[in-house]
Amino acid sequence: MDWIWKSILLVLIGMILLRIAGRKSISQMSVATTVIIISIGTTIVQPIANHELGKAIGSAAVFILTLLLVEQLQLKFNWFEKLMSGKSKVVVEDGKLNLPNLKRMRFSVDQLEMQLREKGITSIADLETATMEPNGQLGYVLKRHARPVTIGDLEALLKQGTWPTESKDLFQEVIQDGHSRPIDSKIQ
Repeated sequence: MDWIWKSILLVLIGMILLRIAGRKSISQMSVATTVIIISIGTTIVQPIANHELGKAIGSAAVFILTLLLVEQLQLKFNWFEKLMSGKSKVVVEDGKLNLPNLKRMRFSVDQLEMQLREKGITSIADLETATMEPNGQLGYVLKRHARPVTIGDLEALLKQGTWPTESKDLFQEVIQDGHSRPIDSKIQ
């Protein structure tokens, strides 16, 4: 029965150690999932070495149950989620690098630039905010001038009357040999 508490302790210690290791080492998986994968991999080898299949299967089950418990606690308690997963760190504010946060995460400017290029961002100055998420992914908001035009933007322009809203038959204009309304001489 001692192996159950040892399994739970190993999972929790492993999660804390991976959390300390940082975001770069676990970019796609959560800390808890990474620990469980490593633990199960190690556990699978145990029956061969120790000839104790029951304990190995029991340990794997305890690992999964611990993962489920940790995930439920993270949903219930915000402080527990921050302890186990961490929180997002701002790496760019108003187009400027937040070097102290990058240093705390042991993340170089080159590594940040690589992730920005992968997202199609060509200039740090175009970023309103960028965050490094707990899962190692980059979150960002572009400044207004760098954002792509959306349907909402186009609809707003049309409502302002900046663009002509009525559609004309261009062929009718040719047939009538003239324009139905006067056109500015600068653009004619």
